[in-house]
Amino acid sequence: MVEELLAAAAATGVAVVVYIGAAARVVKQYERGVVFRFGRLVSDVRQPGFTMILPVVDRLHKVNLQIVTLPVPAQEGITRDNVTVRVDAVVYFKVVDAADALVRVEDYRFAVSQMAQTSLRSIIGKSDLDDLLSNREKLNQGLELMLDSPAMGWGVAIDRVEIKDVSLPETMKRSMARQAEADRERRARVINADAELQASKKLAEAAEVMSEQPAALQLRLLQTVVAVAAEKNSTLVLPFPVELLRFLERAAPSPGASAPSADAAAREERRVPVAPPETFQDPLPSLPAEAEAPEPRPTTDLPDLADLPPPPDDTVAGPPADPAPGTRDEAA
Repeated sequence: MVEELLAAAAATGVAVVVYIGAAARVVKQYERGVVFRFGRLVSDVRQPGFTMILPVVDRLHKVNLQIVTLPVPAQEGITRDNVTVRVDAVVYFKVVDAADALVRVEDYRFAVSQMAQTSLRSIIGKSDLDDLLSNREKLNQGLELMLDSPAMGWGVAIDRVEIKDVSLPETMKRSMARQAEADRERRARVINADAELQASKKLAEAAEVMSEQPAALQLRLLQTVVAVAAEKNSTLVLPFPVELLRFLERAAPSPGASAPSADAAAREERRVPVAPPETFQDPLPSLPAEAEAPEPRPTTDLPDLADLPPPPDDTVAGPPADPAPGTRDEAA
């Protein structure tokens, strides 16, 4: 009898252990347990730690509440200013309601991924290229609002959305590079012109100061000469001083000047007279006025051409010429 009791107790203990082993569950700290009893949702969500379920009746589903990093594949679209771009992004989200994440949507990860791709295409079409390149923070906020609105009904909260990269065509990259180069050149020219304006104002002030002291201009000229002479491989050309020209201009008499004064006339009279130079005499003897004419040569009388005899006949004597062929036949 005792043996039977011991055997029953042992069997009961084994059954309890097996039951506990089948019913015991452990939920981790970053998880929540959702129990379905006969296919129906149990209202209470199992918290982290040790929990028990009915082995045959209940089904426990664990939902991860950690933030999920979901990369969004690169989406190609046309911006509002008709530029073709490829944009990829990354979405950070987490489950805030484990029951809704299992009941309201079949696969919340896949749903968030597809919704992120469509929202990214939509945000590309509504934005300009400059906004995609320089104003990404505003686009990230707009994309987060577009994803967060439907995701709240699935028990999912969007933590943040970041646009990773914007790929542009090569032609657009070259155009933007030329635009940036032109803009930098424009700014360089503006800065150079501003510097020239400031330098001209300073030079005008310096010229005004030098005009009051003419010697300052000469000193500045000498300083420039010293600075140029420091280079041993250069030829120094000293310019004509402007002050000397002004001095000569003041010293020269004007065209409408009056007659010389009495003092000038007196100084002119006190000058020592200079003897005129002697008359120049030619050392060569003078030639006679009339040269003797040469004696005439004797002339011979030439014969008159009319008195000369005619030239002899140069005809050469020879055999008589043959008569014409017709004449010879008639003679025969």
